[in-house]
Amino acid sequence: MYERSSVAELASSLRSELDRYSVGGKLPSSRALVERYRVSPVTVSRALALLAAEGLVVTRPGAGAYRARPRTAEPAPGDTSWQEVALSAEGAGDIVPRSVDASGVLHSLSAPPAGVIELSGGYLHPSLQPERAMAAALARAGRRPGAWSRPPVEGLPELRDWFAREIGGSATAADVLVTAGGQSALTTALRALAPPGAPVLVESPTYPGLLSIARASGCRPVPVPVDAEGVRPELLAAAFEATGARVFVCQPLFQNPTGAVLSAERRAEVLRTARAAGAFVVEDDYARHLAHEDAGPLPVPLAAEDHDGVVVHVRSLTKATSPSLRVGALAARGPVMDRLRAIQVVDSFFVPRPLQEAALELVGAPSWPRHLRTVAAELRHRRDVLAGALRRSLPGLHLAHLPAGGYQLWVRPDTGDDAGFAAAALRAGVAVAPGRPYFCAEPPGPYVRLGFAGVSGAAELGEAVHRLRTALGGGADPDPGPHDA
Repeated sequence: MYERSSVAELASSLRSELDRYSVGGKLPSSRALVERYRVSPVTVSRALALLAAEGLVVTRPGAGAYRARPRTAEPAPGDTSWQEVALSAEGAGDIVPRSVDASGVLHSLSAPPAGVIELSGGYLHPSLQPERAMAAALARAGRRPGAWSRPPVEGLPELRDWFAREIGGSATAADVLVTAGGQSALTTALRALAPPGAPVLVESPTYPGLLSIARASGCRPVPVPVDAEGVRPELLAAAFEATGARVFVCQPLFQNPTGAVLSAERRAEVLRTARAAGAFVVEDDYARHLAHEDAGPLPVPLAAEDHDGVVVHVRSLTKATSPSLRVGALAARGPVMDRLRAIQVVDSFFVPRPLQEAALELVGAPSWPRHLRTVAAELRHRRDVLAGALRRSLPGLHLAHLPAGGYQLWVRPDTGDDAGFAAAALRAGVAVAPGRPYFCAEPPGPYVRLGFAGVSGAAELGEAVHRLRTALGGGADPDPGPHDA
């Protein structure tokens, strides 16, 4: 008799005894295995499922488990070399490239190896995600009548109305399209507003995912420099005049990666400049729910101050909740809305209704404002911990601006090599984002983005800085101070 409760151990025991049974022969019942090995029924079920996944047994509900027929040898791999010719034929003349450089996006989406501290990501750590509230919202949404029926292509009216109220100004539900997150919304917006080959003005530096979208659409991103007060209006006007562009994409609130907020003086000037150029401003309001506890009153979205349909507004619930809650919105007014709707319908039909219902349940629950307050307090704390640790332990990383929102610090290493810094950091067990992918032209200097939302807490940030100091040959840490633990 055995006294083992491990699924792996039970599976190993059963695997070693399979030769006792002929192909198609029935194994002992679950009850018999429970009694023989003195394990729980759940352990037996999981062990049998593991063997079934390996192709060793076949389980038949209500009948039991049977020894499976041995798998035949794997077929020899085919010859796919012909694809090199098919994929490259006439590629040089393509207006819209068929191959896409997703390296900048994959760098922030790929999970680092085990044991590596993630300062490269852009999503909340699971401990900061409202997992219970999302699970409850999804359960309530699933019980709603018609939860699995086809939704309106524009999105659920109630959810569109909620997004409109969040945007403010004169926005109504009729001005809103529900999208599958912010990346999808940006893709739809650029496809609607900029034909292949056209220039698209972007902030410099900016989010690499935007640059990937522009290039994948055959557009030419043109940089407009950003400083501590956001995009520089005089350079924006010069870029419109020099390129004839009809689109400018910006993040006026807690710009990624610099954390800058477009100043009050520049907001109206940006809208006037775009209107004079006959151009659209795509406002990516990604960080509206990522303001820190000390941020103070936030400026309203540019869309709330736009009366002429200049602004196409993008926002998402994803950043403040979970990478898998991909629900966002596009807001616009005028004829452009018909084009945005048509492109989204052709690309994806609509956002799945259960996901929209769950999002509506989540933002309407009493726990939603509490969650946002928790995130605001924790992001501020983590920002202060990381910035303080960098000042004490790594004075060679220069932080010009301490953001009041978002999830990253934009620093400049005095080594002059962002890629080398990132490589050394990874060898020391810390994943950071080199700054080069954030520029669509020659960068003015080396930068590194350090994210603080994806770690487990302040202690892990302190450990990350310790590893970075070791990687750069800085020796032992000075007194870490009270915030590093």
